[in-house]
Amino acid sequence: MTSKPARVPHPALTPNLTIKGAADAIEYYKKVFGATETMRLAESGGRIGHAEMTVGGSPIMISDEHPEIDVLGPQSRGGSTVGLHLYVEDADEVFSRAVAEGATVIRAVEDEFYGDRCGTLADPFGHIWYISTRKEELSAAEVKQRYDDLMNQ
Repeated sequence: MTSKPARVPHPALTPNLTIKGAADAIEYYKKVFGATETMRLAESGGRIGHAEMTVGGSPIMISDEHPEIDVLGPQSRGGSTVGLHLYVEDADEVFSRAVAEGATVIRAVEDEFYGDRCGTLADPFGHIWYISTRKEELSAAEVKQRYDDLMNQ
């Protein structure tokens, strides 16, 4: 008898954020990015072992820190080396809302050579977000040409 592997419940690559204060982060993501919480597993003291939400239709897993098994977030590790790129209808509006709710500006929103209007921020929990709106549809060759032109200035 052969068995088939179980269906994978998410896309093959799903971000899993560890956060000091996951419950607060979930509320922040709801308010700022329109996240929808779909699942939460919490201990009796409130520490979140695993939660799931969607942002713009994309799943994100989230948990509190668990130092006893070396599961730590960017605030405890000294920063994040991974960024989440979020496409929205109005990058300026979402970026402004994120900052008003406590995010730190890394790069202000501006038009980019690759056809997006984009800004970079760190949320209050240490995760990096690139907030973008697509302004132009460009081919890979057009993006490369613009990049080369920019590098040669």
